[in-house]
Amino acid sequence: MGTSVAARQVFRWTVRNATSSVCSPLQFWIYPLQPLCTQCRLFCSSSSTLPSAQRSKPVTELSLRSLADLGFTDIQAEQIYDSVSKARGGSAPKHVLSTLTSLFAMGLNPSSVLKLLEKCPELYTVKEPQLQQRIDNLRKLGLVEGSLQRTVSHHPQILTLPVKTIKNVVVFLREKCLFTTQQITDILRDSPATLQENLDQLEYKFQYVYFRMGIKQTEMVKTRLFRFTLDEVRCRHTFLERRGLYQTPDKKGQTAIINPKLDSVLNIDLDTFLSNVAMASAEEYDVFQRLMAREWQEQEHYGKIEADNDDKEEEDDDDEEEETRGKSGYSKRRKK
Repeated sequence: MGTSVAARQVFRWTVRNATSSVCSPLQFWIYPLQPLCTQCRLFCSSSSTLPSAQRSKPVTELSLRSLADLGFTDIQAEQIYDSVSKARGGSAPKHVLSTLTSLFAMGLNPSSVLKLLEKCPELYTVKEPQLQQRIDNLRKLGLVEGSLQRTVSHHPQILTLPVKTIKNVVVFLREKCLFTTQQITDILRDSPATLQENLDQLEYKFQYVYFRMGIKQTEMVKTRLFRFTLDEVRCRHTFLERRGLYQTPDKKGQTAIINPKLDSVLNIDLDTFLSNVAMASAEEYDVFQRLMAREWQEQEHYGKIEADNDDKEEEDDDDEEEETRGKSGYSKRRKK
């Protein structure tokens, strides 16, 4: 009987061990499958969404890396990034990268773009659609490849001007000054700062050279007249005129003496002008400049006084007319 009991215990122990040896591997394999699949699903989900979203999102944020991708060196990228950050109070505008891309599309290299931005930091604030519209407008006005790049590099402020402003100046040059289309293109290429001048001052400069000096449009463009200020033109011309070396042509365009060419009056340095054209000393010209400055200030002062008096007279005339109308109306009412 003891043997049978012992046999039963051995049997139970064998069955228990057999069950644990069979079931435990199953439990080992089944249990880890759940977290493994879960991790797999998480991994697959992240790989299918995040990278694709990152790939489809365009790079619009200004950073040193994005500037380097455009072709700037590390030093150039730091200069641009610092300039933009300071201009915007520490927050770089999102449209700067697209603006830089438009400048590169013009055919400018990174060094040229950097110099452009150093000359005219206002370009950082111009959005890409506006910039592209202005570039296209300049091309329509005759600034072809090569001329466009040189003009923009020399005077980048031209890209900050609205298209309407440029059109107004072009219309003025064509209708008021009677320049041809090609001459206007030459003026924009050689003297782009003309686009930022006051139209009244521009008209006065043209009329002064045309009527007082007797210079035609072709010679104005050839000499690049609009690169010079009105004071520079008047001072040199008046100095020659008062020394008897320049005469205003008559109605037929004739003069008693041979006037020097406009190019020899303006397109030479002061020493050459004094020695070869005016035949005077630097001291004489210096005294003359100071006297002319005082004379022009007095003329402007008296001109303003006369203009104010004319306005006052017009106001008085208007008051008298209104008073007369009032009296006449009152008399008519009394007659009734």
